[in-house]
Amino acid sequence: MKIRRYLDFTNEFVADFASFVWGLPLLVLLIGGGLYLLVVSRFVPFRYLGHAIQVLRGKYDDPNDPGQINHFEALTTALSSTIGMGNVAGVAVAITLGGPGAIFWMWVSGIIGMSTKFFTCSLAILYRGKDSNGEVQGGPMYFITEGLGKGWKPLAIFFSIAGLIGALPVFNVNQLTQAISDILLIPNGVEVGFESNLAIGLVLLVITSVVVLGGISKISKTASKLVPFMVMLYFISVIIILLIHIDQVPKYLGLIFTEAFSASLYKGDPMFGGMVGGLILLGIRRGAFSNEAGIGTAPMAHGAAKTKEPIREGLVAMLGPLIDTLIVCTLTALVILVTGVWETTADNGVSLTANAFNTSIPGVGRYLLLLCVAVFSISSLFSYSYYGSKCMSFIVGADKKHYYNYIYLASIVLASVTSLEIMLNLIDGFFALMAIPTMISTIILAPKVMKAARVYFKQMKK
Repeated sequence: MKIRRYLDFTNEFVADFASFVWGLPLLVLLIGGGLYLLVVSRFVPFRYLGHAIQVLRGKYDDPNDPGQINHFEALTTALSSTIGMGNVAGVAVAITLGGPGAIFWMWVSGIIGMSTKFFTCSLAILYRGKDSNGEVQGGPMYFITEGLGKGWKPLAIFFSIAGLIGALPVFNVNQLTQAISDILLIPNGVEVGFESNLAIGLVLLVITSVVVLGGISKISKTASKLVPFMVMLYFISVIIILLIHIDQVPKYLGLIFTEAFSASLYKGDPMFGGMVGGLILLGIRRGAFSNEAGIGTAPMAHGAAKTKEPIREGLVAMLGPLIDTLIVCTLTALVILVTGVWETTADNGVSLTANAFNTSIPGVGRYLLLLCVAVFSISSLFSYSYYGSKCMSFIVGADKKHYYNYIYLASIVLASVTSLEIMLNLIDGFFALMAIPTMISTIILAPKVMKAARVYFKQMKK
């Protein structure tokens, strides 16, 4: 009984913490700041999407450039953390609480996020620093200290401390455990509970250990193979379901727009004095969880890219929210909506998405989703360990960063036996804390990025 009371108190405390930090000030910083960056850039990044794809394909790769991984590996490492449970379970959570209208505000978050990522990841190259081992590194903690000066180091340390918790893989592990139980174990008569969840956690611990203890090179090479495969498999599966329900697609696309401004299906708390405000906040939170624009994780991956051109890397990074929020999240949302499971079941998170897959492709659908979810989650586990160890390195030195991996691996087992709500709110809360130093420093340094952009685009036209 005491354990139950303790768990309830912890769950309530973490939920209150997440709600507090995701208040109006952070919303203004993320969305208002992102809109400011969009205006300052004069939509220049969007006009060079074709060039960004050429860079991604390796046209401008130079093995002699400083860095550890190429452009493609940098993007796939970043995507392996963003294309994950945020796109499968996070979208389901958004629809369950906010209805179809939440997706519209996720789109807004994605479009603004493209501009934000252009700036943050350009800064990750423009102001790279060196760790205590003398190795070149990039990320918010480095562009804060290198771009704004040593006097701003407390802000960089604040980001790194928040990143130690924000980078833990607890939501991904929690939802993968739920997916394996709901899709594989329960239908086959296996009793699920603490023991089965613990067993899943231990298996994930072993798989993750093999890769994360190998460092960024092994992580990026694994991600560059897994990410394209998982996106293609998921894309094909979803297209099949949408073709089966093609007559319903126009209806729900329209509903996404109308519900965004009426919020008649929103079940959460009001914000700005109304339900539409609450719906906007829900969409922004789930969008930020999906694409991580403005949070500061992606600049750590893109900061390791082999390049001397900050703007080039910013353009590549900009493709991230386009892929994971505007494409993958939309596909997931439409599958949940057109199959009707969001109205007919009490499922939430990954279980709701699994129900949608199984409704349209009986017998096979849920296993297709499980395969996608497994690849999504496991690849995310690899990338987040890199982010956390970089934060640890900045705080206590590169020679001690490996200690984070042991904390990280232990959290995998813990997350497998903990509730969805507490895991979701925990990561939401610390993502919000990471966004504060990332966005403040990015807004201040935005003119430096635009100065470099004008030089780069002028040279490109010669």
